[in-house]
Amino acid sequence: MLACPFKRAKTNPLITPDDLPFENNGVFNPAVADLGDEMVLLLRIERREGISELRIARSPNGVDNWEFADEPLLSPDLPDYPFEEWGCEDPRITRLENGQWAVAYTAYGRYGATVAVAIIDDSFESVERLGSVTMPPNKNAALYPVKFDGRWVMLNRPETGGRPQIWYAYSHEDNLAEWTLPGLLIPTHLGPWWDSTRIGAGAPPILTEDGWLLIYHGAKAAAGVLTYRLGLALVDRDDPRKVLARASDWVFAPVAPYETDGVAGNVVFTCGAAVRDDEVWMYYGASDMYVALARADIKDLLEFVWKYNYLEEAGRDKGMRD
Repeated sequence: MLACPFKRAKTNPLITPDDLPFENNGVFNPAVADLGDEMVLLLRIERREGISELRIARSPNGVDNWEFADEPLLSPDLPDYPFEEWGCEDPRITRLENGQWAVAYTAYGRYGATVAVAIIDDSFESVERLGSVTMPPNKNAALYPVKFDGRWVMLNRPETGGRPQIWYAYSHEDNLAEWTLPGLLIPTHLGPWWDSTRIGAGAPPILTEDGWLLIYHGAKAAAGVLTYRLGLALVDRDDPRKVLARASDWVFAPVAPYETDGVAGNVVFTCGAAVRDDEVWMYYGASDMYVALARADIKDLLEFVWKYNYLEEAGRDKGMRD
């Protein structure tokens, strides 16, 4: 039987509310950009009034000695972007094949959550907003780094029929502000499954020898408690509409005290991961209060998703573990 492939950093949590040089309610759900000589996180910081902003943090080794930007990179204080009036949340950064750093994030306002997209400059000090690109309610967006048939592809989570699930959409030609041709990629399970209440994309897709590896979050409500865990799926490297494998079992769950106790206990939630020497560095939010890190070898993650592969359309008995 496989043990959990992810190993928590011994220095977890990496960033706590007390580490920030200003008052806040929590720091969590960071996007990740690996620049080689430093790791950059785009942190979701909940301000004291409850509204979230996104701010850059840098570390030479991705573990400690974090330096925090003096000002937020994306803040919900601009009147030209009314869909963000209640917060900029849960960013995912992708290095596109054209060299641009694109961030998809949740714009939250009185009309609900929408997906917003922006382009970050190479210094990670300024940003060009493209604005909200979907109708509400929609969130948990992540971009693939390459085009498929000349179009960008974005994972997102519209709420359709009361079931929050993972969908995809294609860009209109090269335009990151216009999206079309939606389709359902990964549905929630029914019944008592660990991801039966809602699911959503986590870190942007990671290209492996077996296809695009997706780390996604799933939530289950039981006895009045909502628990967020993480799962794995594989998508065809040439067709982002085709799921090759989906692990029946969760791969990472809240068990450490900083994951089970906080603003929202029993939550692990990732928005970003970097690959270093065939190892996935998964940064995640813990209990909507802290930033933490867990690492796993890519080969172990692929072994996990194939061993526990289960696809609903294949029938309940096909693809289950031996």
